[in-house]
Amino acid sequence: MKNDAKKSVYDKAFAQYGRVLSGYELAPLLEAMAKTPLPEDVVYVAGDRELEALSVCEEFSRHFYGGMPIQVGYCNGNNDSLTALEYHRNSEINVAATDMVLILGKQWDVTEDFTYDRSLTESFFVPAGTAVEIYATTLHYAPCNAQPDGFKCTVILPQGTNLPIKEKTVLTKEDTILEAKNKWLIRL
Repeated sequence: MKNDAKKSVYDKAFAQYGRVLSGYELAPLLEAMAKTPLPEDVVYVAGDRELEALSVCEEFSRHFYGGMPIQVGYCNGNNDSLTALEYHRNSEINVAATDMVLILGKQWDVTEDFTYDRSLTESFFVPAGTAVEIYATTLHYAPCNAQPDGFKCTVILPQGTNLPIKEKTVLTKEDTILEAKNKWLIRL
């Protein structure tokens, strides 16, 4: 599935999936992201100490997450397809360090057997330097390239999200797609 985003996160259509954030001083974060790797495939790091030490991260913790402890990491690489969709029980912040594309869906379109029709997704262009909130009800996954040389995206979530689960038990059908802490994953 090639990503040809005709819409932007600044378009009205994005409002059902998230919102553009303003008021945060992103320059130091973007400078630090420039030093992170850009592999041929996709790499996800849940928490990066250098990023987490930046004062803007304390601002995100205090103002966006209401004082909750957060982790600040990144998802970087090269990607031009949608292989899965995930959701969390909270909003996620993505800060585009480079131009990138987000492919998004709505949690209420997930079937009772936890499958999803990928034709229901929408693609949105995120310009470099833009911070967006991705609502908890929004299905998302790794960004896709908006330019041939890849993408870099800061990922901010409550502390512990996407880390391994010590012991997984199945109580409900939804538990079958619980892939990591606070991460429900639908493979496509």
